[in-house]
Amino acid sequence: MYSPDTTKYLIHLILQIEGVVDKPDVVGAIFGQTEGLLGEDLDLRDLQRTGRVGRIDVQITTKRGETKGEILISSSLDRAETALLASSLETIDRVGPCTAHVKVDRIEDIRVTKRRRIVERAKELLLEDFDEGSINSDELLDEVRETIRIEKLEYLGEEKVHAGPNVMDSDAIILVEGRADVINLLRCGIKNAVAVEGTNVPRIIVDLCSQKTVTTLLDGDRGGELILRELLQVAEIDFVAYSPRGKSVEEMSRKEIVKALRNKVPAVGVIDQPPADEKNEGAARAARAGIRAPTDADENEQSPRREWGPKPPSTLGEHMADVRDKKIARFLSPDYTVLLESNATDVEGALQNLNGDVEGVVVDRIIDQKLLDQLGGRDLEFVAARDFKGIIKRPLSIRLIKIG
Repeated sequence: MYSPDTTKYLIHLILQIEGVVDKPDVVGAIFGQTEGLLGEDLDLRDLQRTGRVGRIDVQITTKRGETKGEILISSSLDRAETALLASSLETIDRVGPCTAHVKVDRIEDIRVTKRRRIVERAKELLLEDFDEGSINSDELLDEVRETIRIEKLEYLGEEKVHAGPNVMDSDAIILVEGRADVINLLRCGIKNAVAVEGTNVPRIIVDLCSQKTVTTLLDGDRGGELILRELLQVAEIDFVAYSPRGKSVEEMSRKEIVKALRNKVPAVGVIDQPPADEKNEGAARAARAGIRAPTDADENEQSPRREWGPKPPSTLGEHMADVRDKKIARFLSPDYTVLLESNATDVEGALQNLNGDVEGVVVDRIIDQKLLDQLGGRDLEFVAARDFKGIIKRPLSIRLIKIG
C-alpha cells in the first residue's frame, strides 16, 4: 500500500478533452492506454499495488462541450523512472469516445518543497524564539538575587500579613497594600515594607505604627485613597508617599519608587475632604483663642525675596519647607523643578501664563473652593498650601497637602 510519507515526486499533468467525460473515464483511459507500455517493472497497476505510485487524483471541469482539468500522480520511484512514467502518460489520446490531449506540466520534487518550508519555518523560529536569547550577566545575577529576596518574605502577627525581612528590626517601615507590593519593593532592595492587606487594618499594623516611623506608599487609585483615609484614622502615620496617578506599587520601577519615597510629605499635612463649615469653625476657634484670622490684606503683603542655598529644593518636602512663610507660589514640573514662581496672591493670574507639564503647586496662602476649582482645570497632581478653607468639593484628581 502506498504511503504519502515515501512520496518523492508529484507529477502534474494538464488534461484537455474534446467532449464531456467523467473522472472514471479519465482514470480508465490512464490504466488502459499505459498497460504494458513500459514493461512489467513499470506497469502502473503493479506500481500502485506495490506502493511505489500513489492514488491518481483527477480534477476536471466541463464547459461548452469541452473538458479540462489536471491529473496529479505521486511517485516514490527514482527520477528516471518517474520521468519515464510521466512521459508515457502523454501518449493518452482518447478518453472514452473523445479525443484527449495530455501534457506534463511539471514534476514537483516533494523533498525540495519540504526543504523550502523547513528553511522558511527555521527563519521564523530564529526571529521569534531567539530574540531574547542574548545572555546578560547582570540580568542573570538580578534574577538570582530576586529569588533570594522573595524567599525572605515573612509573615507577621496573627493575621499573617506579608512583610519584608527587616520590618521588625528597622526603626522605619513602609506600609503598602498587598503581597505583590512587598515583593516589588524587595526587588528594589527595600526590605522594610509591610502589607496592610486591605481596608480592614490588622492589629499588628496598628502596633507597628505606634512603635516605628511609618511612611505609606499606596496605589495611585481610589482604593489607595480609601486605605490611606482609614490608616490616618486608626494608626499613627508619619509620612505619606504618593504613587503616580492610576499606577499600582507593584507596577512601579525602582526609580519611581525612590522618587515617590523622596517626595513623601508629613501625614499631618494630608488633606482628605475638609468639611464645608470648617472655615467657620476655624474662625470661631480662632476668635475664642484670641487669634486674628488671616485676611486678604495679609495675603497681599509683598513676599520676601527668594534666597536658595547652594542647592535648590529638589523634593516636594523641601519646596514646602522653602515656601513656608514667604507668601509665594511655585508651580512645579514632574521632576520638581520650578516652572514658575509668583506672589501667593497672584496664583490666579499666574495660571493664565503657565505653560509646560505642571505636576503641582506649592503656595503659602489659604486655598478656597474657587481657587481650587481653577487649579483643578489645569489637571494638577497635587496642591500644597498653608491651609484649605471652605472646600466643599475636592477634585478627585488632586491631592491636597497642608504645609505643616
